[in-house]
Amino acid sequence: MCTYLTEKIAIDGSGKGAQGYFALSEAMVYVDHPQHAPYEHTVNIDFLNPAQGPAARVAVELTEEAALALAEAIRHALDVAPPGLASAAGTPGR
Repeated sequence: MCTYLTEKIAIDGSGKGAQGYFALSEAMVYVDHPQHAPYEHTVNIDFLNPAQGPAARVAVELTEEAALALAEAIRHALDVAPPGLASAAGTPGR
């Protein structure tokens, strides 16, 4: 069953596609049929920059378990790093 529910957020970072790195401006997360992963449904995450066209997209299809493990790993990495280390506010020139 597809939920048709999409979480869209503004992000600031970089992604690597076929043509190299590009700036990212949004991410979308949804549960739907994957295009490539061998499962009926996956947690799909699209990292993109619509201003740069369809090639400026990195797509990820994860099982529910993998998506939850990734979210936990991100939270853990940020918890053990010095506060603000990866923050845009701490970057010179920002």
